[in-house]
Amino acid sequence: MFITVFIDLVGFGILIPVFPLLIDPSSKFRVTPAGWTPHQGLIMLGWLQAVYPLCIFLAAPILGQLSDRLGRRPVLAMSIAGTSVGYVLFAIGIVTKNLPLMFAARALDGITGGNLAVAQAAIGDISTNANRAKNFGLLGAAFGLGFVIGPYLGGRLSAPNASFYGLFHTPSWFGAATPFWFAAILAAINCCLIITLLPETLKDKFHSGRLQLAKSVSNVIGGFTSPRLRVPLMAAFLFNAGFTFFTTFFGVYLRNTFDFTPGQTGDYFAVVGIFIALAQGLVVGLVAKKLADYKVLRFSLFGNAAVLAIYFMATSKAPLYLTIPVFAAFNGLSMANLTSLVSRSAEPGRQGEAMGIYSSVQSLAQVPASILVGYIAGSISSNTPLVVASATIFVGGLVFLVAFRPRFVPDTVHEARLAAASAPVH
Repeated sequence: MFITVFIDLVGFGILIPVFPLLIDPSSKFRVTPAGWTPHQGLIMLGWLQAVYPLCIFLAAPILGQLSDRLGRRPVLAMSIAGTSVGYVLFAIGIVTKNLPLMFAARALDGITGGNLAVAQAAIGDISTNANRAKNFGLLGAAFGLGFVIGPYLGGRLSAPNASFYGLFHTPSWFGAATPFWFAAILAAINCCLIITLLPETLKDKFHSGRLQLAKSVSNVIGGFTSPRLRVPLMAAFLFNAGFTFFTTFFGVYLRNTFDFTPGQTGDYFAVVGIFIALAQGLVVGLVAKKLADYKVLRFSLFGNAAVLAIYFMATSKAPLYLTIPVFAAFNGLSMANLTSLVSRSAEPGRQGEAMGIYSSVQSLAQVPASILVGYIAGSISSNTPLVVASATIFVGGLVFLVAFRPRFVPDTVHEARLAAASAPVH
């Protein structure tokens, strides 16, 4: 399961440094037609980014239901195989400059991309109350490690004849498609490992009832109509939308404004990932000893918005690097405490359902943000999405500050720990 999640995030992070190459008029890897303007390329990239979370939003709950009926192992193997095929098709699309094939590849990857949720379910199957936190902590470590290594590999594998710290040069045949071939091979190996080495973790399969094909939609409706979950989910939606505005085109911003190469972009995101992992492991734990989650969110969301505004105003590379620890700290605090608050706000015994709703809201938030950011970056400038990202997260913080009332959650850290210890595991 550790390897599964790690490879999943490597495959996601590997895209970040590559996407700017696909629309840059000066890039030999450009896939947009010769007559297209940079504005049109940015819009296309936004839609291409949106396909993946949209398909995950629609398909992940269905894969989760299938894993309850068929078992974790076959569904995991199927989803990883689909991911591998999706990467192959995307690489072919880059080589042949076939935009419809690239869209179909991202859709396939999204439709079969519910493997993270199924992996979490498998970990839940084999965990006891004594080791549950430890096991999910290892899964979180795999998540963070994959996000660090993914952008780094994407930057290095997409750069032909590039110096590798003076030790050697990358082959001349490396290009924008190379990271996707690499990710496809990783996913295929992972699929073989699942089939041959992973024991089935689900002992009692669920056979009754029909598949709920619109589960993702009902999840979101149920979440936003729940008095317990409504405000945390609204804040989470705006935070994830703002974060998508930031990540989707930040690589383009670095290339256009500071002339970053794919390797430098990959290195930058790897450093950000390392600091976010440190923040999750150190800062979040230290702050949690003093403040309840909802009290942290009252300042961490505004801190996120402020750092993104600093990025927008940067005129040199120095602020980009100096603000990384601050950005990572606020980002880690916001992500961890939003997850914690959604879980604690759920009705007793329904934490699993609440986390499923939270996952659907996260995926849904990425869809309109990915589409809009292409129009925004194309119509004004490539750094405008940073302003929109900052404003969106600021509004999320404002909504939370004004509307959240901690009537459904313990007010003190001590009470929160007691509630967490006594809550039934669903």
